[in-house]
Amino acid sequence: MEYYSLLVVLILGVAMVYGMYLTITTVADKVFEKQRWDIRSTNTGITLPLRLQAYERMCLFLERMAPNSLLLRLVPSAMSALELQQLLLQEIREEYNHNVAQQMYISSNAWEQITNAMNETVAVINQSASEIPAEAPPSDLAKKIFSHVIEKEVQPSAHALKVLKEEIRGLF
Repeated sequence: MEYYSLLVVLILGVAMVYGMYLTITTVADKVFEKQRWDIRSTNTGITLPLRLQAYERMCLFLERMAPNSLLLRLVPSAMSALELQQLLLQEIREEYNHNVAQQMYISSNAWEQITNAMNETVAVINQSASEIPAEAPPSDLAKKIFSHVIEKEVQPSAHALKVLKEEIRGLF
């Protein structure tokens, strides 16, 4: 009989300890989940403005490196087609280097589209420059660049801008 009582007390004790264990782990899991949610909310509150700023800056980059925008800003300061080509390429490189850190806040796909747009713009500039004499007036190079862009029907940065806008809409 004494063993039976001892066994009952032992089983009740184990059941009680197990019940306390389940209660404590359940409460602890809920507390940890709430802490994770609070941290995630805080991080979102910090990173969302940074991400929006990055998208904004990359849209501005794409707009500034569009051939028509570049040419309007730089043609008056060039003396020859070669000098204009160098100015255009330098401007694109400087803008890109100024914004390269923004890739941390945007998707890999968006960054790839931006890089492709930049490379395509550089290719159009170089191809146009190769088709005219280096000492030609800068307006000749500008006309050639415009004709290449018109042939493509879509400006090099248009697709990348579309991708950025879709991703921004996805954030909201």
